[in-house]
Amino acid sequence: MDEMEEELKCPVCGSFFREPIILPCSHNICLACARNILVQTPDAESPQSSRASGSGVSDYDYLDLDKMSLYSEADSGYGSYGGFVSAPTTPCQKSPNGVRVFPPSVPHPAQVQHHLLPHTGVLPPVPRNSCLTCPQCHRSLTLDDRGLRGFPKNRVLEGVVDRYQQSKAAALKCQLCEKSPREATVMCEQCDVFYCDPCRLRCHPPRGPLAKHRLVPPAQGRISRRASPRKTSTCTEHELENLSMYCVQCKTPVCYQCLEDGKHSTHEVKALGAMWKLHKGQLSQALNVLSDRATEAKEFLVQLRNMVQHIQENGVEFEACLVAQCDALIEALNRRKAQLLSRVTKEHEHKLTVVRDQISHCTLKLRQTTGLMEYCLEVIKENDPSGFLQISDALIRRVHMTENQWGKGSLTPRMSSDFDLTLDSGPLLQTIHQLDFIQMKVPAAPILQLEECCTQTNSATLSWKQPPLSTIAVDGYILELDDGNGGQFREVYVGTEMICTVDGLHFNSAYKSRVKAFNSSGVGQYSKTLVMQTSEIAWFTFDPASAHPDIILSNDNLTVTCNSYDDRVVMGNTGFSRGVHYWEMTIDRYDNHPDPAFGIARADVMKDVMLGKDDKAWAITDGGISKGATVGVLLDFTRGILLFLINDEQQGPVAFNTLEGMYYPAISLNRNVQVTLHSGLPIPDFYTPGESEAAGSVC
Repeated sequence: MDEMEEELKCPVCGSFFREPIILPCSHNICLACARNILVQTPDAESPQSSRASGSGVSDYDYLDLDKMSLYSEADSGYGSYGGFVSAPTTPCQKSPNGVRVFPPSVPHPAQVQHHLLPHTGVLPPVPRNSCLTCPQCHRSLTLDDRGLRGFPKNRVLEGVVDRYQQSKAAALKCQLCEKSPREATVMCEQCDVFYCDPCRLRCHPPRGPLAKHRLVPPAQGRISRRASPRKTSTCTEHELENLSMYCVQCKTPVCYQCLEDGKHSTHEVKALGAMWKLHKGQLSQALNVLSDRATEAKEFLVQLRNMVQHIQENGVEFEACLVAQCDALIEALNRRKAQLLSRVTKEHEHKLTVVRDQISHCTLKLRQTTGLMEYCLEVIKENDPSGFLQISDALIRRVHMTENQWGKGSLTPRMSSDFDLTLDSGPLLQTIHQLDFIQMKVPAAPILQLEECCTQTNSATLSWKQPPLSTIAVDGYILELDDGNGGQFREVYVGTEMICTVDGLHFNSAYKSRVKAFNSSGVGQYSKTLVMQTSEIAWFTFDPASAHPDIILSNDNLTVTCNSYDDRVVMGNTGFSRGVHYWEMTIDRYDNHPDPAFGIARADVMKDVMLGKDDKAWAITDGGISKGATVGVLLDFTRGILLFLINDEQQGPVAFNTLEGMYYPAISLNRNVQVTLHSGLPIPDFYTPGESEAAGSVC
């Protein structure tokens, strides 16, 4: 509740609001304070106004001098001016909130007019052409004929202030204790009496007709006792009319007469109760988001306070190590020791200053946020729809603006608790006078960004970053992978980038990966090991980059033909080096009995001759191929064989003696043939490798 107190104080007088009014800019001000800072705008046609226009001094910091200057160079002492009494150029005082007000010895030009009229006991009307400047946003507001009565009263804020002051009052006493009354613990709503525990048991037993009475806590009973019936809200334009509707365009409650003949007659209006519930819901929703930000801020403050302790501990430990090293050296080193200690202390104090400044800043923001939240919660408790709607838009904006202040980066420490300094005590005596801190440490272990690491078919993409708050320079990174079968790690990338894609991995294999950073001081620790699983089945297409220029690809590189009568070779975009793989090709066109060849090839195979004519490829070229036929190819690195199927009929194995390295699916054809590829197929049922073969069939 203490954090909310600043929300309940007038920006002019610094005290709790009394009879607050709502300015058009949505800010609040006490009615009396508004009268005190009123200034009459001179009429351009009056001679007095021309005389006063030469003034260069203002009694209020934020007034527009071109519109509201009240002083005249010809005035000395006090002079009459348009019904006001002009004041000499006497320095103004400031209120507790920094707003200038008139000193007691010099009356404000409006204060003379605000004296009570003789024999009436009431304040006179505010003169015409009066102007008021908001003390918070400095917006100038010109009053109409109604003066300050044209501003609506903030009954919700007044009620919150009253409840807040009641909560700060002394504890209620029992009304039945004879001598020294004890503190009341309950209140009976039917009896309207406060009881302590002994008096309640003696005078208000929970049986008989008293059993149906409702006992409530004293604070709730005090509020219900003092609560007065809610007054019917009336329109500021038509004082005899009650507020019954809400103007959506003007964002203000209006009465029936405003809709009939006022400025709201053509505006969109809605029911007052419906808009009351809608704005309450919006404010509650915004408060929930702000509450989450406040919770994060509290946790962040705990983190910062712990960081202060860690910095102190690390500083003490660092100083102890430094002293131990320096004391082991000769007397010349002791003179250098004092200089080094001074630098450590400076770094220590700098870190503490930065963190403490951040703690102070975050504490202030959290206090303001908590105060706004408590104030808004109290406003929501009000049952005055029109009064609530008068301030709900401003409160919703403030809540959103406050929530945005807790955006990204505001809850991140500005300083690390570690000391990135190392003392090397190994130099020889002749270099003692040049002894200095080594600013460089080996880099910390990088952090793998799991959300960006992924595998696709037989390639793996890894991404990493430096630990947060790390200030150690990094010259590059080393990425290591094993062989996908539990073997030793090997380097696959060395460079400055923090993302790398490794191609040509085995299918259906689990690769372990890790990364480390290095700089001129050495190589840092490895990151955590990440296991990445490649695809179980090989999905691939024809590769236009490696195909002969006469090859024509379509259907997302799955269908191939040729624009030459000579045989041309095209390969798949994925290579295999182990495991068992199977794919099929459908003959879409087969004219004039050409001789297409189907098989596998190395990357450097000849592209302008039939597949299998050199020692870089193995293929099948006959076997009853016709239009609509399906050719299947099964490659088994475990057995070292290549099987062919035509329309699901096996054509016999082709044995390999030296099946090592990377092989790609391949085909050679001319313009009389068109073929469509089907990859990612399961191994045919007829082919069942042995136990040892199955173990080696991971791809």
